[in-house]
Amino acid sequence: MKKILLSATTLPLLALSLPAMAFSPTGEDVSYRVNNEDFQGYFVSAVDNVKGSVLIVHDWDGLDDYERQRADMLAEEGYDVFAVDLFGEGNRPQAVDDKRAATNQLYQDRERMRALTLGGLAQARQQGAAEQTVIIGYCFGGAVALEIARSGEADNIAAYSSFHGGLTTPDGQAYSSETAPIFIAHGGADSAVSLEDVANLAEELETAGVTYEVGIYSGAPHVFSVFGSDAYHERADQRSWEAFNVWLDEML
Repeated sequence: MKKILLSATTLPLLALSLPAMAFSPTGEDVSYRVNNEDFQGYFVSAVDNVKGSVLIVHDWDGLDDYERQRADMLAEEGYDVFAVDLFGEGNRPQAVDDKRAATNQLYQDRERMRALTLGGLAQARQQGAAEQTVIIGYCFGGAVALEIARSGEADNIAAYSSFHGGLTTPDGQAYSSETAPIFIAHGGADSAVSLEDVANLAEELETAGVTYEVGIYSGAPHVFSVFGSDAYHERADQRSWEAFNVWLDEML
């Protein structure tokens, strides 16, 4: 069992070539069904010398070009990637109240949250994605990734990851020693998810004997990795992305 707590100063700042704002997807939108409901995900394959697969869970505005862009970036690194849809085909909320309603519906029905995520994982493998999978999520999606980690319901999961995601564990849930390794990327200036939440999660994982790694990036607010947003923090995004790719290479 290993555990690594990183700060923003422990990694060298690398001159990464991150995408510009203009984006043209290289993968394909995929319509699929879970429990007789319609959803639309996004799949892109690494094609040659595939290292494994990544399942991306979107943030609170649903699957959009942000997740597609991250998927394409990961495919370039050698991974098959499926971005799952948890809100339903055509449901991409724009107003804050609508985003909050869509996520709260799933927070209040964790069984459905897990079922829809696992349905997306099944579709990814049906598309031909490699069986060994890392599940990652952004904001709301990070909380979903940790929900699946605690449940232990997914097969062939090599690791989990949360970028500026919710970290608290609901009453009645816990991590087990069998939980796959977890990578957390968190902004030091995040006002939505506190450093206390990070510390509490680390303590839970330590107690359970789960391998974990936490990157805390100074000055980075909530949603620091979202290109073009007011909260985008280039330094934190570059460092966390590099750390995550090292992690992926180790896990897969």
